[in-house]
This record gives sequence, C-alpha cells and structure tokens, in this order.
Amino acid sequence: MTPITQNPPAAAVPAQSFKPSMLWHALPWALAIGIYFIADGYHGLGTNIMIWILFAVSLDLALGYGGIITLGHAAFFGAGAYCAGIFAIHVNNDPLLGLLVATLFAGLLGFITGMLILHTRGETLLMLTLAIAAILYEAANHARWLTGGDDGLSGIRVAPVLGLFRFDLWGKTAYLYTLSVLFVWFVIAFFVVRSPFGRSLDGIRQNAKRMRAIGTPVWWRLVAMYALSAAMAGTAGALMAQTTRIVGLSSLELLTSGVVAVMLVLGGERRLYGAFIGATIYVIVQDLAGAISPFIWMFVIGFLLIIIVLFFEGGLMGIIDDVVNRLKGRGRKDQRS
Repeated sequence: MTPITQNPPAAAVPAQSFKPSMLWHALPWALAIGIYFIADGYHGLGTNIMIWILFAVSLDLALGYGGIITLGHAAFFGAGAYCAGIFAIHVNNDPLLGLLVATLFAGLLGFITGMLILHTRGETLLMLTLAIAAILYEAANHARWLTGGDDGLSGIRVAPVLGLFRFDLWGKTAYLYTLSVLFVWFVIAFFVVRSPFGRSLDGIRQNAKRMRAIGTPVWWRLVAMYALSAAMAGTAGALMAQTTRIVGLSSLELLTSGVVAVMLVLGGERRLYGAFIGATIYVIVQDLAGAISPFIWMFVIGFLLIIIVLFFEGGLMGIIDDVVNRLKGRGRKDQRS
C-alpha cells in the first residue's frame, strides 16, 4: 500500500513583466485624451491632425506595407468626402451611417480600380493612379448639380452622434468622434499588418516573383490591401466633410496626395506610428509658421523633408527607434556588469 503524499504547493505564477512597448502603444492615445481636457480652443486643430493621421496610415498600408506606388490616393479621400456630404444632404444626415456609406464606397472604388491597375508596376502604376485621381477631379468639377463644382459642396448638416452628442461650435464632439474612429481603424491596421496576410504582403513587396513561386496569390492580395487602404482614406475624407461641413475640389487634387506622402516620409514608412508623428509635425508647422507668413511653412517642411531623406532613412520614427535600441543596449550592458 503506497503512502498518501500531499501534492507539493503549486509554484507561484510570476506576474507578467511590464514591457516598455505597452507604454509606447498607450502614449499617443493618452496624449490625445489629455489634449482634449487641457487644450481648450485647439480641438479643431486636433481634429484636423487626426484626420490627416488616418489618411497617412491608409497610404502607409498601400505604399509602405503593400509596396503599391501611388500618387493618386487623394482620389479615395475625396470620394469619401463627397459621398459623405452628398449622403448627408440628400439621404440621411446620421454621421455614423454616412461614415459607413462613404467607407464602403471608397473601398469599392479602390477594389475596382485596383483590379484594373495592379497588374502593372513602377512608373506605369504611378501614372495610372494619377490618371484615376484626375478623372475623378474632372468628374466632380463638371457635375455641378451634384458636387457644386469649383464652388464646393456646402450645406452639409450632420445629426448628433448616436442621437445624443451634437457637434458643437468648440469642436469637442468632433474631436472625440474623430479620435474614436481613428482608434478603431488603427486597431484594424495593427492586426492586419501583423497577420499572415500582412506578412505575405511584406514578402510581395520585397520579391513578388518569389512569392508567386511558392503559390501566393500576389495580385489578389495587393487588390485586397489596396481596397482596405482606399476604405480607410475614404473614412478620413468623410470625417473631413462631416467636421468642416464643406467639400472642395482640393480634396481630389494631386497636392493632397503629395501632402499625405510628405507626412508619411517625415514620420517613416512601415511604422504605423510614423503617420502620427509626420502628420502632427506637418500640420503644427503649417499652423505656426503660416501665422507668420503663408510661405515660411513651405520652406520649413521642405527643409525638414530634405534633411530626413538624406540622413534618416526611416524618418522621424526611425530616429526614435535608434534611441530606444541604444537605451536597450545600455540597459543590457548594465545588467551584465
């Protein structure tokens, strides 16, 4: 008869160690919430920054992660803006419903145009994206009965969010509304780029022929990412229409595509938070320097862009990564010693 022995006490499960990356992920959102409470009078500027951040993240999905060279991303931004504005005027002024319709419309436009142009690469693809944006620009310009032409689409009225939160003159509701939409889209983008689908797109960007050789449906995955990027850009355009109550042809211009590309380069490609840094710096420099002279901010942004492209390949986010890596290296050395 074997003696009955007591089971040894279970080892205490060590608490999950705190990771600095958790702080990095929480920092932008905590900062945005803090600004809402302490920066009275700047909610409109903050809303504008977040819209451009969302637009820059959408471009990063296509250009940075998908390797899809485009200078016509304003086509989807403008399409979302016009769709949301027209829907609010003629169909229903519920902001969430209008946002959903504009997102689906821009995503469908991206899917259709992606199927047409993504069998090409390089300069040909670049010219085709420009051509699509130019076609939409001229269509909006000539359809004055629907878009207002060069006078812009005005008279947009937006109902309270969820029927409870009215868009106020101080922009507080618009700020929180935009922040919530940005957070939802960021979570989607975060998991997409870290999924097997996102990893395969990274392989396609590096060597499409090799990915085809192992059986990856390269074309379909590029089209899917392009459509997702277009839907996100359409959301950004819809937010711009709903918060400013006007849509102009400038939302479809080449300059708009160029501006968001500059933001992405400033912040750093293939780093979702790079869009946060690039868009924030661009809009703030434009606001501060533009108050001094309407031409100084162009000089400042151009100078920053030249310096970053020449000396910092990863953009401003690359500089932050280098600093963090050096601090980690010093910490390991201190632990060893």
